[in-house]
Amino acid sequence: MRALITGAGGFAGAHLAALCRASGDAVAEVSRSTGVDLLDAEATRAAVAGAQPEVVYHLAARAHVGESWSDPAGFLSDNLGMALNVLEAVRAEAPDATVVAAASGEVYGAPERLPVSEDAPLRPQSPYAVSKASADLLAGFYADAHGLRVLRARAFNHAGPGQEPTYAIASFSRQAAVAAERGDDPIVFRTGNPDTRRDYTDVRDVVRAYRLLAERAEPGVYNICSGGSASARELLQMLAAAAGAGLDHQIDPELVRAHEVLEVRGDRGRLTAATGWEPEIPLERTLADTVAWWREQLRAEVA
Repeated sequence: MRALITGAGGFAGAHLAALCRASGDAVAEVSRSTGVDLLDAEATRAAVAGAQPEVVYHLAARAHVGESWSDPAGFLSDNLGMALNVLEAVRAEAPDATVVAAASGEVYGAPERLPVSEDAPLRPQSPYAVSKASADLLAGFYADAHGLRVLRARAFNHAGPGQEPTYAIASFSRQAAVAAERGDDPIVFRTGNPDTRRDYTDVRDVVRAYRLLAERAEPGVYNICSGGSASARELLQMLAAAAGAGLDHQIDPELVRAHEVLEVRGDRGRLTAATGWEPEIPLERTLADTVAWWREQLRAEVA
């Protein structure tokens, strides 16, 4: 397929670009690093016109939940603006293309019941989540109003090699790698509530789902998730094991959040039925690969 990927320089985007190329796709990357500002409608339209894609993966977004609280206007404006420009560009220049619009499991907010299905109400609980829900609804509108072939992919938490340490698993993985390089044993981790549980999927499985959706699925909304959950306590145990050390897990009362959602777990049944996708990479391997990646980065820094 001729694929255009926005956000190809980001965490999931880089993995998706690598997968698409390995699968024989011709890939065009659109991002500021390639000289295209997705907040510039004309530049976005020119990029789509030049690529003439058969599939557009729209992954570009400002993606940090914590940062969105300090800049809600920027997150809402940028994430919705980029989505609008991409959808308008496809409508004008590649109306027969399939659009995979990457959303987030954050759009559901605190679940009313588990597992969370695509029919659950949207109750976003951060400016970031509101911006992604807005972009998701906009993508649905373009499908309804303009007949675009749109697949709205709501990916839950994903992790793996290459993620910035501003995200929890990447940060803990880096801490484990630093400790391993120093020979620390046990490794000390400080967290809040150790028993909160989240649904984690390896980023390499997530991008495989994006490509399978483009290839096999009918337009609609699809959760991308493992269907299981792991606690913070379990994550740290696996990270210590990946680093080959013992664990000293310390609970800091100041990090315990009031009214924290104890478990989030998604329903992947619709995705599996449409594409045959199932997660292939266990969480233990995700964490081990991420620690190994960080150790390579640390060694390169001092070389």
